Amino acid sequence: MKVAIPNEQSPNETRVAAVPDSVVKMKGKQLDVVIESNAGQGAFISDIAYLDAGAKVVSTSQELYEDSDLILRVGPPQESEIEMMPKGSILLGLLQPAHNGQIIAKLASVGVSAFSLELLPRISRTQSMDALSSQAALAGYQSVITGASRLPKIMPMLMTAAGTLVPARVFVLGAGVAGLGAIATARRLGAIVEAFDVRRAAREEVESLGAKFVELPLEAAEGAGGYASAQSEEYLAKQRELLTTKIANADLVITTAAIPLGRAPILLTKSMIDEMRAGSVIVDLAAQSGGNTELTKEGEDVTYRGITIIGESNLATKVPSHASQTYSRNLFNVLSLLISGDSVSVNLEDEILSAMCLCHDGQLLWKPKA
Repeated sequence: MKVAIPNEQSPNETRVAAVPDSVVKMKGKQLDVVIESNAGQGAFISDIAYLDAGAKVVSTSQELYEDSDLILRVGPPQESEIEMMPKGSILLGLLQPAHNGQIIAKLASVGVSAFSLELLPRISRTQSMDALSSQAALAGYQSVITGASRLPKIMPMLMTAAGTLVPARVFVLGAGVAGLGAIATARRLGAIVEAFDVRRAAREEVESLGAKFVELPLEAAEGAGGYASAQSEEYLAKQRELLTTKIANADLVITTAAIPLGRAPILLTKSMIDEMRAGSVIVDLAAQSGGNTELTKEGEDVTYRGITIIGESNLATKVPSHASQTYSRNLFNVLSLLISGDSVSVNLEDEILSAMCLCHDGQLLWKPKA
């Protein structure tokens, strides 16, 4: 069986779907791994490193996709790539189905079976496959590094002969995987950190990292599997009112309420940002799904009254070495569900594969939620 690893086409994508370590693991399952030349360049992995791991390196997409059984990638393919994919082949990746309906329909029309890791069910069996979590953890880390580099002050307290410099104040909205990554990083840098989450169960995790959990007199919003559920506009309005003072006192605000398959909620209104001091920074990790502030622009930095709102759409790409390492492990664990002996088997009775499947045998199986 042939596994194809293409060069990602998005100009801002630095990650790659397989690293040399995962190539070795795939070879151990009797898979022939073929890498498109320079696929690992953004993650500083050379073609020679792949060759040493046992992969074959090819120079063209046509040669890569020819006779491929499995295709592993990070983001969705271009339509021109789909035309080269063999009928019956299987594609795995972060395919962003809510934004790429035409691409999914094209995959179905050529007979490619596509599985999107965003749709992975949140159950105990899938923890080692959870690419959204692995990438969010890195994005949380990078959000603090990015924000700190734009602040006009340092993060830790510093005692000098000229007097003591007080530490920066960081406020994190959302204590999921990304939020906890941000909290831990900000604490390591010596900042005073506060965090809010609609789930009161997050309090213990926040406090275990040395941050203060901000509790509001609002009804907890616990969703399935311990994740936050969608909030009503009335709830969000009350939340924004109660959080305004915390936002105003913060030097760095990090918002993490991203919705992979829908519009992110507005957590910070323009009037709330008006209360912040000049020189403050907001890093919006939900920029790709619309943003958690009214002023966020995806892929851009917005300066408003001396306040910087950073709308980087995918901060995990800023640490491509570790992002590729963790993502490739997630992919390999999903891939293991599809391999049966010396063949590939798509068992849609499996709750994991069934949830992830966008199309199979020429049929569109995924429909966006109303």
